[in-house]
Amino acid sequence: MSKWPLWAVLTPGEPVRLESHVCDALMLEADEKESSFEVITGNGRYHAVVGTDPNDVGAELKIAEDLSLQFNEPVYSINRATDPWLVMSFRNGAGEVEDVAPEALATSLGCPLPASKERPDSTTQQPLRHAALIEGVRAQEAHRILEEDAGEPLDSGHYQLKDTPRGLLIASATGDIDFADITISERIPAATAYGVIASPKLDLFYVNILRGGECIGQYAHPPREHSSLPKVTEIKEERSPERILAALGIPAEWFRNE
Repeated sequence: MSKWPLWAVLTPGEPVRLESHVCDALMLEADEKESSFEVITGNGRYHAVVGTDPNDVGAELKIAEDLSLQFNEPVYSINRATDPWLVMSFRNGAGEVEDVAPEALATSLGCPLPASKERPDSTTQQPLRHAALIEGVRAQEAHRILEEDAGEPLDSGHYQLKDTPRGLLIASATGDIDFADITISERIPAATAYGVIASPKLDLFYVNILRGGECIGQYAHPPREHSSLPKVTEIKEERSPERILAALGIPAEWFRNE
């Protein structure tokens, strides 16, 4: 695999079985996995599953969650498509954010992540960013839910919450709102959330429609052929990333690397 891995799962298990599990999770045929992911055998109990396809980013969470139900040891997911990178541990299906560098974690488990000649440097890397519109929720209520979920007061400026005629807009100075849209959707099942994940030029653009914490539809540009999520071809009757953002009232500038 020559491309810079965008996501990874660090897990116990037999490499052959891990490969089969990930193929099933990504809905890939055996000959398709060569360009999508790779299982790298570690020097101990842990092995690394790494992927380079931006269409698969996010699947690492479900893969790690499912695998954690099979082992006593924690299973780790790593998202290197966002800024900052997101590392989570899963135990018995429950996830928790970890404050650790991905490479250091992987090395400590005996399954270091691969280097790549195509690794982007800080001047060329274009991480995906995440924002959301949630209909049926006000900023004050969302702030309370997010604080309760965190178990502590939110850092000043961690989230940018803004009430608008279209609904509640959520953004972050870091470019990543973590799971705020999912958390609020779980707590207020009647609300409809539109979680937008996009690259600065909008050449990668996804919208997950959430209700009750579940994704009931996904718009993807370019289309994701092997996604298990319900596909939609328009959001608010719009079919292009720019017009979808306008319909949701989310400024395109939020996704710029500035």
